Amino acid sequence: MQTPAPVEYAKATSIADAISRLEALGEDSRPVAGGYSLIPMMKLRLARPETVVDLNGIAELRGIRVEGNELVVGAMTTHADVLSSAILFEHYPIFREAEHVIADPIVRMRGTIGGSMCQADPASDLSAVGSALRGNAVITGSSGSRTVPLREFHDGPYETVVQTGEILTELRYPIRPGAGSAYEKVERRAGDWGVCTSGVFVVVSGGVITDCGIGMAAVNADHYCAPEAEALLMGKAPTEENLAAAAAAAANEANPIADQRGPADYKRHLASELTLRALRRAVAASQGA
Repeated sequence: MQTPAPVEYAKATSIADAISRLEALGEDSRPVAGGYSLIPMMKLRLARPETVVDLNGIAELRGIRVEGNELVVGAMTTHADVLSSAILFEHYPIFREAEHVIADPIVRMRGTIGGSMCQADPASDLSAVGSALRGNAVITGSSGSRTVPLREFHDGPYETVVQTGEILTELRYPIRPGAGSAYEKVERRAGDWGVCTSGVFVVVSGGVITDCGIGMAAVNADHYCAPEAEALLMGKAPTEENLAAAAAAAANEANPIADQRGPADYKRHLASELTLRALRRAVAASQGA
């Protein structure tokens, strides 16, 4: 069995304490949340921090609330809490649909939404959801906090804009009255990383689409989103023809690679089909069906 290299352990008691420790320790340290992203990387020796700073004792990093016209989710909120949140489900059922197909109950009980986002796995379900909803990340360091659009949060596979000495503290999602949302995923087995996923939200008002977002994972879409496909839908009636055209455009914005989960053409086909299915359900929800 593979085991991590020897590592020092520190438990942070507050956001300020965590930032202070990470800043002092520098690039040889890593924050650890649920552990389901970092620890497997350490066991494979893909990550070799000298010190891990445990964030689990920081209560202010947990919780889900409405603040003004935004949904605010603390970075240490678990997948299980997101899955069971009535507040999130009321505004965006996409969260519950995505969480139902993330890993298994054991992982969801301890794994966190912030840890998932910061892992930046190309197949990350919640990264696709965040990009679809055009949410924002709040990143905190010793000089204060900064807000970064989730569509700019990921620099590439397993890379984010969070710098040494900073931590992700909150995720914020705009509340859009009348929005319908849906999530679709094809996976090899239950709880696996997706072969392809698509998550969308749509607002239909006056017979036309007034706002929408499309997020995709596992198919190498730039920043997990499909802006050209979204643009095709804006101001258009939600007809089957228009939805299909947008779904085809989303597939063209994907750049899948062939691997053990399937050939590139198959994944591109899935991107179109799953986006179309999600769009249909989101439109129906927005129209009150």
